[in-house]
Amino acid sequence: MALPPEFHEIAERVNNWGRWGAADEIGTLNLITDDVVRRAVATVTSGRRIPLALPLQQDGVQTGLIPGRVNPLHTMTSVNAELFGPGTVATSDDVVTMGLQAATHWDGLAHVSHGGRLYNGRPADSVTAHGRAAFSGIEKAGAVLSRGVLLDVARAKGVERLDGGHAITPEDLDAAEELAGTTVGEGDIVLVRTGQVQHYLQGNKEAYGFPSPGLSVRTPEWFHARNVAAVANDTLTFEIVPPEIENLWLPVHALHLVEMGMPQGQNWNLEELSAACADERRHAFLLSAAPEPFAGGTGAPVAPVAVL
Repeated sequence: MALPPEFHEIAERVNNWGRWGAADEIGTLNLITDDVVRRAVATVTSGRRIPLALPLQQDGVQTGLIPGRVNPLHTMTSVNAELFGPGTVATSDDVVTMGLQAATHWDGLAHVSHGGRLYNGRPADSVTAHGRAAFSGIEKAGAVLSRGVLLDVARAKGVERLDGGHAITPEDLDAAEELAGTTVGEGDIVLVRTGQVQHYLQGNKEAYGFPSPGLSVRTPEWFHARNVAAVANDTLTFEIVPPEIENLWLPVHALHLVEMGMPQGQNWNLEELSAACADERRHAFLLSAAPEPFAGGTGAPVAPVAVL
């Protein structure tokens, strides 16, 4: 299905090409300035640290739905090997084969294209099998550290988990922002909780993947208006599946990554953070979320930590 006029109209309204210059490769991460980081650090009061990553394990979230995106295969290459002779110090080493977006990760700006173009008008064919992403590789993201804001949509609706077919709307984000008592601002990283990851944590991988709540095609304009630096959530696909517009797959990916240049995070575990924010009646915190700097990567694992 060709991208409909509605998509192109939204794309025109949120497009950031050239906003930070023709050579820019990091998009909305430019909004994380020194002042933004100082504001983020000022949110820390207790020093409580909450990890947001799922474990990297062979029985991970991937089910084979996305070809090549394999769960981590963890192999020992040596076990207590005395490399320098009997009685010397022994070492154990291991190796992992995995999809860079297998578990908790950031989607980089080269992950998606449409109309033959990547973010900032770069040609889609600049991503090659051997050269990887020539522009906007995930390593360009650098030190992703900013104020995080949890928009707990499930809690705002009074449920533990959104229904699988729920498309999160701008009105849902407004309600979660009101619950948070915090206004999303420039350079913030927004974490949107649906509760969907509960399926995976309870051992039901199939239910975790499909059907899934997710961000509506109407929400990119909400993030664009607030100059958000990045968005992550607790689902496999980020946006609603099946799609809200029949046969229109991944339009939010295209609007965020291609048009806005805004990184997207998936498979984040926001359950402990949700409880902590509810207990402390605060939803803003320091968020450390630098991706692993795989040169030319179209995405990368991340082990984010919220500091309250």
